[in-house]
Amino acid sequence: MKALAILIAVSFSAPAAAAPAGYVELRPGLALESGDSWTEAGANYHLYGVQACLRGTFYTDLSGHREDCGDASLAVIAAFIADTKPVCTPVATIGNVVHVICYATVGEDRVDLGNLMITSGYAFAALQPNGLPYWPAYAVAEQVAREKRAGLWRFDDVQHPAILLGRAAKARTGK
Repeated sequence: MKALAILIAVSFSAPAAAAPAGYVELRPGLALESGDSWTEAGANYHLYGVQACLRGTFYTDLSGHREDCGDASLAVIAAFIADTKPVCTPVATIGNVVHVICYATVGEDRVDLGNLMITSGYAFAALQPNGLPYWPAYAVAEQVAREKRAGLWRFDDVQHPAILLGRAAKARTGK
């Protein structure tokens, strides 16, 4: 399994360089909405294939305190943005949301920001309505994080957002 984790990390890394044409930098002043979305200059952005923990859902930390799961995802993406200065490129626009893929610079390497959030255990692979991941590599990264009990996975009562979103969808449709 360690070889798989190394393969994932290598597949999302490349030597750092200036942002290619078509990429935009995440700058101070953007308004984070969650651990996977933000607004800037009136536009709404979402990390493609990533699902942050939902705000208003809770986990019990190691000292027995209930903490907001969504706030934890939000804090981690804020730290990654501040520390790694990601750049993003749009891959799809659905409604008024621009879905982007971003890379962060860590040392001399470029690292996929979505993968970084998921492998750290503070985000999850987003699932399509049919239950399959939007980006299969993220599902693999999530499994590695789960097995390592990284981030939120160390807490026994953390709930995968796909389960919560699925329940909410069933309740809305009555199925």
